[in-house]
Amino acid sequence: MNFLFISLLFLVWRVFDFLIIFFSQKIIPYLGFFPYKDQLPGFNLPHWLSSLANFDGLHYIFIARDGYAQYEQAFFPLYPLLIKFLTPLFFNNQLLTGLIISNVSFFLGLILFYKYLKLISSDLPTVALAKAGSIRFNPILSILFLLAFPTSFFFGAVYTEGLFFFLIVSALYFLKKESYLLVIIFAFFSSFTRLVGVFLIIPILFHLIQKPHLRRGFGGQAKVKSLLILSPLLGLGLYCFYLFKTTGDPFFFLTSQPIFGANRSSHLIFLPQVYWRYLKIFFTANWDFRYFVSILEFSFFSFVLIILILDLIKNCKLKIKNWERIALNIFSFANLILPTLTGTFSSIPRYVLFSLSFFIYLAQIKNVFIKYLIIIVFLILHILLLGYFSQGYFIS
Repeated sequence: MNFLFISLLFLVWRVFDFLIIFFSQKIIPYLGFFPYKDQLPGFNLPHWLSSLANFDGLHYIFIARDGYAQYEQAFFPLYPLLIKFLTPLFFNNQLLTGLIISNVSFFLGLILFYKYLKLISSDLPTVALAKAGSIRFNPILSILFLLAFPTSFFFGAVYTEGLFFFLIVSALYFLKKESYLLVIIFAFFSSFTRLVGVFLIIPILFHLIQKPHLRRGFGGQAKVKSLLILSPLLGLGLYCFYLFKTTGDPFFFLTSQPIFGANRSSHLIFLPQVYWRYLKIFFTANWDFRYFVSILEFSFFSFVLIILILDLIKNCKLKIKNWERIALNIFSFANLILPTLTGTFSSIPRYVLFSLSFFIYLAQIKNVFIKYLIIIVFLILHILLLGYFSQGYFIS
């Protein structure tokens, strides 16, 4: 029954997004403010499909077709590799292939996310949760918040979001099930897809701390422990080795970031300075579309940060600690903070999709009115952001 219900939610979400794109082209003037937009008609797909490859999507397609061009090494390799090898199965159309990979991956990820939430929510007795001022959450509610989120449409676009969601949720689910070989595989591919995949080492370490037989083991158990710890680093390490051999710079995925704009820096900039930059933008910049995107970036980051802090406090107050939830919270913090180290909140509305503790906390809010209000606000912003994105405006 839950599988069917999640399938229905996925279909409703997918049709809802297609309708937004269809009507947006009749209301919002087309901007197309990104390179290679003239290439989209060549894939012979309707606008409500091809627009989901706007901006970064075309880079992934060109990497799959032609290999890395200069500075495109900012995009990690697994997603374009999958497009390259699977394209012959889908009429040799890279854009269609990317859409299928993203949507199938995301759907499978939703199924596993539900199963994972069921596992970690059953670890604590209801009494312990009640003493901490919390309640058991319904995993379906977390999925509803995720699907309604203003930038969830990226899960179904020609972006890495759908694939990466499937990979990290799979690693978390099989870690909880103690299927360590599968954890190693999914953790490896996670960091071969996006840099933040390396932070899967956080839930892995928390898991090992709770498993004395692995912590003290020798022989085969020690090898399992070592591979578990290293697996999130190996995917990144492989890509760094490739970059060193081809460009001479193993961290070219970072040093090439400023080429793509968004005021990114290749050296570390800490959070207080980023906040200061945005405050200066609010008082000095012109009131144009980019100004309002900056407000969205600032607001999304601040809201998710506050929720994650509240979630961490709530979980630490429990006498019987749910270590999986605490580990997931720290992973969510790492996912949120890492992009800001480049000196900007640019694309934060998209990156926060992987701060999974945020969606769990929202589902645990007791006040039904507040829950509905948040979902309504999410849906309104979802319509606006997808509408503008599909018409070639940069929103994340």
